[in-house]
Amino acid sequence: MIKTWKTGISAAALAGAAALVAAGPGFAQDAIKIGVLEDQSGDFAAATNVKVHAIELAAEEINAAGGIDGRPVELVIYDTQSDNRRYQEFMRRVLQQDQVDVVFAGFSSASREAYRPIVNQFDGLAFYNNQYEGGVCDANMIVTGAVPEQQFSTLIPWMMETYGNNVYTIAADYNFGQISAEWVRQIVDENGGAMVGEEFIPLGVSQFSQTIQNIQASEADFVVTLLVGAAQASYYEQAASADVGLPMASSVNVGQGYEHKRFTPPSLSQMYVTTNYIEEIDTPESQAFLEKFRAKFPEEPYINQEAANSYIAMNLYKQLVERAGTTEREALREVIAEGDVCFDGPSGTVCLDPKSQHMSHTIFLAKVEEDHSISFPRVWENIAPYWLGDAGCDLTQNDPSAQYTPSNPPPAN
Repeated sequence: MIKTWKTGISAAALAGAAALVAAGPGFAQDAIKIGVLEDQSGDFAAATNVKVHAIELAAEEINAAGGIDGRPVELVIYDTQSDNRRYQEFMRRVLQQDQVDVVFAGFSSASREAYRPIVNQFDGLAFYNNQYEGGVCDANMIVTGAVPEQQFSTLIPWMMETYGNNVYTIAADYNFGQISAEWVRQIVDENGGAMVGEEFIPLGVSQFSQTIQNIQASEADFVVTLLVGAAQASYYEQAASADVGLPMASSVNVGQGYEHKRFTPPSLSQMYVTTNYIEEIDTPESQAFLEKFRAKFPEEPYINQEAANSYIAMNLYKQLVERAGTTEREALREVIAEGDVCFDGPSGTVCLDPKSQHMSHTIFLAKVEEDHSISFPRVWENIAPYWLGDAGCDLTQNDPSAQYTPSNPPPAN
């Protein structure tokens, strides 16, 4: 049995601070403590509450099956409130005060980069269970979300072949949007296309009339949308009202924020998203995952790719600890370096890449229809996170603890 209770930390001071989920009776050994820093409130909560629930589901299953290497799992959960300062505050707390063995943390890339130096400072281990712009080569990080070489190298050539070579990108104006747009630029160029427009939108912007006019005045064949958060999400209904009418391509929408469920049809019609999981995937593995998720959390509005990534991460961590016989980080890294760290999960079989500590994925091309139902025109099996390793990141040999981009790759060995 899993018990849940509040810590003695002031809820007023920390605005819903921490909850602990610990194993019930039957375990003789000390618990393995897992810190969970996720946005249960604030701008990103719609996409991230489900990550916490996925971790709780996995913890319950693991404890019911005897724990990790005979030890119970205890979750130490903090609401980071979509606030990067909270990530820094709570990361220090879980590593110094709570003495957790591992941390599962972060939605936005800005939050990850806010806490990553702290993880390095205290020589911790963090799982980042989110789709992102790629490039982090850091031995203290394990990434289970999809990255550009998995999403854009599939999506962009398919869109160009289907709709045309002229591309317009609108992206959030921080590292996720900027680096993702760089990937789009490069792949468009490699495939003989043309960028006919590119705009970077500050996170708080919710009015897009000028951007819409710019797109309509261009010769774009499709629009790549890399927008995040509640404010930027208003673009889609404004574009539909202005009858932009162009196909859209995205690596983040639908798969994270289930906009096709939340927005009025047909505002997302002809949006194409490369995702490693969404709840509409009709496979036995996905259906089994949905059934047990809904049984535990019947009010969950949508089960997204980050929920699947977080559930998978719990099971990968269990495998690492049991193969290493310890929670010690260097021993876990030795297991990763050996290879064959894989799990059969909701989206199929996934494996960790020893060089980059990123995860392979099956990539699903999800199309939003006019009524906002989902179809899948294409599926790419077992796409590896190849770019970092090919570019020179090899965590089995050295640890630069850096983030790289196509224009700033790892230094040559």
